[in-house]
Amino acid sequence: MDNFDGNLRTHHTLACIWDFDKTLTPGYMQTPLFEAYGIDETKFWIEVNRLPELYAKRGLHVSKDTVYLNHLLSYVKNGPLRGLTNQKLRELGAKVPLCPGVPEIFDKLRDYAKQLGNERNLDIDLEHYIVSTGLAEMIRGSAVAAHVDGIYGCEFIEQPFPPHYSEQQILELENESTEISQIGVMVDNTIKTRFIFEINKGSNKNPEIDVNAVVRPNDRRVPFENMVYIADGPSDVPVFSVVRKGGGFAYAVYSQQSRAERRQNDTLQETKRVNGYGPNDYRDTEFTFDWLCMRLEDMVNRIQKERAYALQSQVAQPPRHLHAGALLSGIEKRPQTDPEPPQLQQPSLL
Repeated sequence: MDNFDGNLRTHHTLACIWDFDKTLTPGYMQTPLFEAYGIDETKFWIEVNRLPELYAKRGLHVSKDTVYLNHLLSYVKNGPLRGLTNQKLRELGAKVPLCPGVPEIFDKLRDYAKQLGNERNLDIDLEHYIVSTGLAEMIRGSAVAAHVDGIYGCEFIEQPFPPHYSEQQILELENESTEISQIGVMVDNTIKTRFIFEINKGSNKNPEIDVNAVVRPNDRRVPFENMVYIADGPSDVPVFSVVRKGGGFAYAVYSQQSRAERRQNDTLQETKRVNGYGPNDYRDTEFTFDWLCMRLEDMVNRIQKERAYALQSQVAQPPRHLHAGALLSGIEKRPQTDPEPPQLQQPSLL
């Protein structure tokens, strides 16, 4: 727990929360999967994009963000991806290409936040999280996994428990087939906001804290104003909105080879969906790295001001000696040399 309640705490946790596809990787993470099994990636995504319309003609509604998971399972069931396991997904995750400056940026930002805190006599920690509609096992197998504090993504089950499993012996439940067959966790761009609240309230660190529990702002482990969310576009608007509304920062990225993506992000900034945008190049000589460093500076400066205000407004002043004249008359007289108390104002929150 932090050392003090409210703004008097000395330990503060900041968080950079990252999307994955087209944010930390230049394309989609599933590319190595399709290459390994000889599947036409373009054809797969064309099929996925048609599915919502086709199902709608049957009177069925499906999520555009996650219908691809069902289509992957169809490929497993019907042969092209037969034998696909979670372990195989993790192995293929090691082949996912990453954007320039990744994964080095995670530790560089972490060190910079700690340095800022030390300069202001504050204990500052920066944590990194990935929240993605992609496949969690592939992210766990990628080079970024060792540098982040948590990964949220879609999950598959290999051996689902059958009906009446509670009445069967454990050996009878074991299935020789270990290929993925059911969806365990489905993450779309709205469900992402749930994970943001888990990080905010601390339920990801303490299972006793339910994500729907009422937690006072001062008791939340990572306040929204201590967050930066980095993602690639309009599909992340729900999380952009949650973080910005809470006082945090939202940053959109684009591929430098795509003028359309850059214009798209320009529109996000014009409509106040994000605080800024830049290329998904995270080297420490580039604009995006500097922008993120400035936001960390803003956070730490705000924390320092809030703590100074809290110390002056919440800590009682010690008693002082009274002058002899005041003792005789029963009235305390302020010496003319005493300065007037400062006029304190609550600092504005970003």
